[in-house]
Amino acid sequence: MDHSLQRIFDRLVLAATILAVCVVALGAYVRLSDAGLGCPDWPGCYGHLSVPHTDIAQQVFPNRPLEPHKAWKEMVHRYLAGILGMLILAIFTIAWRVKRSMAVSPVLPTFLLGLVVFQALLGMWTVTLLLKPVIVSAHLMGGMSTLGLLVWMSERRWGGQIFIRAEVVRKIKPWALGGLLVLACQIMLGGWTSSNYAALACTDFPLCQGAWLPPMDFAHAFHLVRELGINADGSKLPLAALTAIHWTHRLGALLTFFYLGGLSVKLLRTSAWNMLGVMLGGALLLQLTLGISNVVFSLPLPVAVSHNAGAALLLILLVLINSRIARASGVGGLKS
Repeated sequence: MDHSLQRIFDRLVLAATILAVCVVALGAYVRLSDAGLGCPDWPGCYGHLSVPHTDIAQQVFPNRPLEPHKAWKEMVHRYLAGILGMLILAIFTIAWRVKRSMAVSPVLPTFLLGLVVFQALLGMWTVTLLLKPVIVSAHLMGGMSTLGLLVWMSERRWGGQIFIRAEVVRKIKPWALGGLLVLACQIMLGGWTSSNYAALACTDFPLCQGAWLPPMDFAHAFHLVRELGINADGSKLPLAALTAIHWTHRLGALLTFFYLGGLSVKLLRTSAWNMLGVMLGGALLLQLTLGISNVVFSLPLPVAVSHNAGAALLLILLVLINSRIARASGVGGLKS
């Protein structure tokens, strides 16, 4: 019985990880195609579990005309997120049931379930608070965190044996951990840029509004408690504030590129991890190209969505690297 549950547990973890990638990518598509408010209520849509007919929607929300194509995008994203939540609930249940016989710690699945519950609340507040930037950014980070934890769990359950000299692990470990922290900060900056619609505050590259240092308003750019496009005092958010957000994201991208590029080189010099080094370097170059293309080609939807997916890919790779290092160091996780 326990052996059968172990197989089910492992498959659930892998399935949830794959689904989390889809949910993150689809969430970016919904946000970037301006469908985040395709349904004005939560968790249903115009009071229904699916997108209703136009006449029914008008009866429920007469001041919010139904746009079916946007509403369906939002609802499909909610359906997939709901399935992901159920998979994580199943993982949590099995982890507690067989925690001794299967050598599985229930701590991480418990934290993951709590994160998903909070993520659902953020999804509700995203709609009810009308895309408030701090909520949308937190929702993005919650999705990325969920993906990262599932990748960590999948690597622990499905990863093979690792044979690497202890001195090599000690040299790479701080770089890998630092890379994960640097990327997390850059994803937060990217989320803040996207949630404030500041991606096109600079329409030229490498300059911004024809200058290396354009007029910028940092005081209002990173004020968290405010509505979308509005300052805390109720005035309209100036272009200089949007420019500061965009410019900071560019600077973060440059620092992230050099740091993760250095980590990629270090991995390439380690025979056991050179393939991860190649993958990290390739993903980094692709992400840089997509970011520049967003500016040069005025944020085309396929490129913008791919840029978000590229951030998820970098996160997956860095979590894999850190998990493999932790296992090589003998640090405990899902498997004892």
